[in-house]
Amino acid sequence: MSTEAPAAAAAAPKKSNKTLIIIAAAVLLLGGGGGAYYMLVMRAAPEAEAAEGEEAGEEHAEAEEEGPSGVVPLDPFIVNLADPGGKRFLRLSVSLVIPGEEAALHMSEDAVVKTRIRSAVLEHLTLQTADHLVTPEGKAELKEAISELAAHAAHGTKVSDVLFSEFVVQF
Repeated sequence: MSTEAPAAAAAAPKKSNKTLIIIAAAVLLLGGGGGAYYMLVMRAAPEAEAAEGEEAGEEHAEAEEEGPSGVVPLDPFIVNLADPGGKRFLRLSVSLVIPGEEAALHMSEDAVVKTRIRSAVLEHLTLQTADHLVTPEGKAELKEAISELAAHAAHGTKVSDVLFSEFVVQF
């Protein structure tokens, strides 16, 4: 019995060392995984934001070269969408950002141009579906389309941005 007691006492420390090594390895693996995540994901985001910031800065510099911009608000649109059943509608308030205050003033005072823009946008909106418009891609495509339609209706006047102040889709 005296030989069995020291053997049992010696076995216990080996087991705790093994457990300690397993815990230390798990902590190192988790720490390494967290560090890798930080390096790959978290550091990539600021670099992407910096690249986007540089592009936005270039666009802003181009706009400043043309002078201050003007805003041309359009009357709100309320349209039935092209969804099956025809029970969905869109309420949309849009403002156009026009480079140059003089061009914006001319556009906002010219009733024929504003009516042409509204007509073109209205025709485009009635072809849209609610499911498409509620996505970020759908909104971006709509902004691009409105910009092109307005520029065409205004005989080539550049539209630098399209701003939505109200965007409600009834489901």
